[in-house]
Amino acid sequence: MAYYTYKEAKIHYQVKGKGRAVVLLHGFLCSMQIWSHLVPELSKKYKVIVIDLPGHGQSECIGYIHKMEMVADTVKAVLNHLQLRKYVLIGHSMGGYISLAFAEKYMENLRGLVLFHSTALADNEERKAGRDKAIRVVKKNRAKYLHESLKKWFYPVNIKKNPAMFKQAEDIAGQASTQGIIAALEGMKQRKNTEVVLKFSKVPVMFIVGLYDLLIPLETNRHIYSLPEKGRVLLLEHSAHMGFFEEPESVVKGLFPYLRECFGPIDRNE
Repeated sequence: MAYYTYKEAKIHYQVKGKGRAVVLLHGFLCSMQIWSHLVPELSKKYKVIVIDLPGHGQSECIGYIHKMEMVADTVKAVLNHLQLRKYVLIGHSMGGYISLAFAEKYMENLRGLVLFHSTALADNEERKAGRDKAIRVVKKNRAKYLHESLKKWFYPVNIKKNPAMFKQAEDIAGQASTQGIIAALEGMKQRKNTEVVLKFSKVPVMFIVGLYDLLIPLETNRHIYSLPEKGRVLLLEHSAHMGFFEEPESVVKGLFPYLRECFGPIDRNE
């Protein structure tokens, strides 16, 4: 285990493999453990960095509101600590919001950007009200909130086929501190629209989309897929919001050609 202290908070990270760097950022109520299927495969050809975001996994909170820009700065600090200059950033859900905030500030450090069940859209008023309601529920009955939330994130057929997968997700969600959950909800509620980041992206952008995703619906977000000049979509036809659990083989198969496109010839400065 490795930790980096940022703003007096311990941030947990791990590095596996050698070569050019791929950074994986998990989503809300998750941790680096969600990448357990991807890391062994990706690390065969790349240096893979996974980070527990503040208030999740084994990382501590940084205050009471985790704004996406602040968490992006936290990620940057860890990568600077590892002396990495160029990398592909892969962000799931909230990790995608953080990746977009990162790209807006540090595009020169990116070789590629992957939005994994994520969007550049800000919360509308209905979603903001939902975040406020979630905070009230978390304070009242945390366990019920976690269980009911996760049920909406999986394609029901997959839960029936593999109940151990759902149990793993519940165990991971249980690691997040109550303060971390609330801080993340507040931060996501306050995030801005980042479509302009995609429109002017200087790097290839991949969207990994779940056909049955209720949180980031395909139709609602379809227009953002054409914003980047170099954009591509990987549609997971048997997944909802947790494709790394639901269709890990399809994810790995889709990522390798994309990563080759991003890195191209070896740059000795990376």
